[in-house]
Amino acid sequence: MVLLHVKRGDESQFLLQALGSTELEELTVQVTRVYNGRLKVQRLCSEMEELAEHGIFLPPNMQGLTDEQIEELKLKDEWGERCVPSGGAVFKKDDIGRRNGQAPNEKMKQVIKKTIEEAKAIISKKQVEASVCVTMEMVKDALDQLRGAVMIVYPMGLPPYDPIRMEFEDKEDLSGTQAGLSVIKESVAQLWWAAKELRRTKKLSDYVGKNEKTKIIVKIQQRGQGAPAREPIISSEEQKQLMLYYHRRQEELKVAPGWCWCPQSWCLGNWKKMMTTPV
Repeated sequence: MVLLHVKRGDESQFLLQALGSTELEELTVQVTRVYNGRLKVQRLCSEMEELAEHGIFLPPNMQGLTDEQIEELKLKDEWGERCVPSGGAVFKKDDIGRRNGQAPNEKMKQVIKKTIEEAKAIISKKQVEASVCVTMEMVKDALDQLRGAVMIVYPMGLPPYDPIRMEFEDKEDLSGTQAGLSVIKESVAQLWWAAKELRRTKKLSDYVGKNEKTKIIVKIQQRGQGAPAREPIISSEEQKQLMLYYHRRQEELKVAPGWCWCPQSWCLGNWKKMMTTPV
């Protein structure tokens, strides 16, 4: 299996495995679905944190209004009377005016918060450091856990306009939002490796060869954005070690002013060997 380290820009996202014989049309869709699925989990976790603190969403015509304005306009939150959290509500006003302030009690709040932590761990970028591949099944498992927690705390369900319910029903409207800019449509997604676009009409092996134990860094982005920036020759940590070596060397040799110790091509090719040489 070829191991793909998926990035967006310079930021690591997740690891994914694929056979070299995989069609790149299929692989691009698979990577995009996992990428977008992780974003959905993150959006849900963010909204559910607010749900645990301030209760369900207010009707759109009541959001942002003061209590006096709501009373003056004779507006009523009919869904708020039906969607009561298990064990009763604890009032905690939402200063932003998006939610009704009827928060779950402490026990139910912890049910939501614990589930959020577990879901975040499943799709965390730390999985890359732990060499754990993220699959669509894992993303679906995280979504199911979040859905289950909401059903436990709100057995009567959530209002149809609540963003959490809309996310679960795939009816979310992200137009005009920052979150919407992060989502990549499957039809316009592109994968890049080594400054080459992995064209959907080919197979993965057409680019990486037949070695199934290869590890590559691929970058996902939308069509029309041009080639992404190439990976640096050395990592930031290696760069720090290189600069530290030159600093020590300069101190030891009492180098005269004007000595150039910037990492040139010769240095980059030999610095690891040089670091093992006694000074």
